[in-house]
Amino acid sequence: MTEFIIIMVYLSLLLGLGLFASRLFRGTKKDYMLASHSIGPFLLLMSLFGTTMTAFALVGSSGEAFKEGIGVYGMLASSSGIIHSLCFFVVGVKLWSYGRRYGYTTQIQYFRDRLDHDAIGLLMFPILVGLIIPYLLVGVISSGTVIQSMTGGAFTSLFPSQNPAINGGLPPWLGSLIICAVVLIYVFFGGMRGTAWANAFQTIVFMILGVVTFFVIAYKLGGQDSLIDNLRTASEAVSMEKTTRIEMSKTKFFTYLLIPLSVGMFPHLFQHWLTARSASSFKLPIVAHPLFIMIVWVPCVLIGVWATTSLVPATPPLPKIPGTNVVNANAVLAFLVKTQTTPILGGLLTAGILAAIMSSLDSQFLCIGTMFENDLVTHYLGKDRFTDHQQLWITRGFIVGIVAVTYLLSLSNPSSVFALGVWCFSGFASLFPLVFAALYWRKLTVAGAYAGVLATILSWSYLFWKSDFAANRTYTVDISFGGETYETMPVVSIFLCSTIAMVIVSLITKPPRDEVLDKFFPKHAS
Repeated sequence: MTEFIIIMVYLSLLLGLGLFASRLFRGTKKDYMLASHSIGPFLLLMSLFGTTMTAFALVGSSGEAFKEGIGVYGMLASSSGIIHSLCFFVVGVKLWSYGRRYGYTTQIQYFRDRLDHDAIGLLMFPILVGLIIPYLLVGVISSGTVIQSMTGGAFTSLFPSQNPAINGGLPPWLGSLIICAVVLIYVFFGGMRGTAWANAFQTIVFMILGVVTFFVIAYKLGGQDSLIDNLRTASEAVSMEKTTRIEMSKTKFFTYLLIPLSVGMFPHLFQHWLTARSASSFKLPIVAHPLFIMIVWVPCVLIGVWATTSLVPATPPLPKIPGTNVVNANAVLAFLVKTQTTPILGGLLTAGILAAIMSSLDSQFLCIGTMFENDLVTHYLGKDRFTDHQQLWITRGFIVGIVAVTYLLSLSNPSSVFALGVWCFSGFASLFPLVFAALYWRKLTVAGAYAGVLATILSWSYLFWKSDFAANRTYTVDISFGGETYETMPVVSIFLCSTIAMVIVSLITKPPRDEVLDKFFPKHAS
């Protein structure tokens, strides 16, 4: 019960913080969606990092390292540290300047203006929401798995299980429901200001507790007196194939580098960028983001690799996927936290894991509600038909609906958080050429934009289907050349389809009006 009580106390504190932030709410739609452009450097750093460091980074990375080895860190963490900051600088600052100048709240508003075409929103809205939902599922599914693993033994009469590792734990459907309810409450009442404050708090929590987790588990598994000796003992116990990329082809490894470009097209990051008080607020996030990624990813990946060694006690056994003899990699991090720490510390560390999960769910829920109200309801029915207060409640109503849909979809419980996350990021990364071209290429046309978006979603859908809807987590697109077969991540094929279609069609179709181009590409700046 100790872990369960600590989890509930933490969630109560988070609710209190979110509701406190709502007291600062100014009652306007602009404040609800963008915190009135009042977010400074530190809060911007915390909210951006908290939003990008999701269950994919903690639960997913440790689970994937358990299955694939140490190469997972180089695959995504190293590249993400550099590419995320590059996207903040190259894309984020420029979009922030346009947002402040022309009053944008969402990506779709920007693309409508830049392409001088109203209907582009009808194409992009379902695609962006459709790609965000798998991202949401990553968090919701992970939260249920973590809570079940950590509360095992608390309610044996209510929730019995044949698996001793999770016997008596809150079932995933209940754990996920609790997390969805908590996030919904503080987003519903606090909006972007409540989300930013909650993200800052949760980012601090999961970073500190993540480092503590690493040290505690290292000492427990290593059994030595010093940290260095413990790290050496734990690392020497890892098998050779887990400490190298020997089982991962070079082409597969390097084609992962495209995936971090997804942050350039995340709708929720666009909304967070627009909350910045000034362009100088971006300086701290750009510099500190790579360091923060290292602090979070290194412990998670190493813990996942250590879980494959004989140092991990056989009793209780690692949790299995229900109905199979396959280890549930999504539960590896929670399993080690529960078995290798004290109940009190285990409860605190679980709170840290849940903090990372919720710090992205809130931004995504808020973003979807904002797009629905801005880009569909008031845009096509007219702003004059609704008061500012009514627009606020339309946003809140859609947030409630999308939370409910996401929760119901999570009950299907896909087997791999990491694989689902990679597919989601692949779609957004393949839309990156569109936002980059819109910002820096005068010759981008509306027809080219349509071609790029359609090529992205069609190729993504086809390859997602070929991967058995992410059930085949090792799915690659193989290319034969010169008698050799090269494995590539699906994102390469989708990215190329998007870029080629966009460029070719743009070159053969009529560009936007001169007035539009002058608005975004002033002649004195060329």
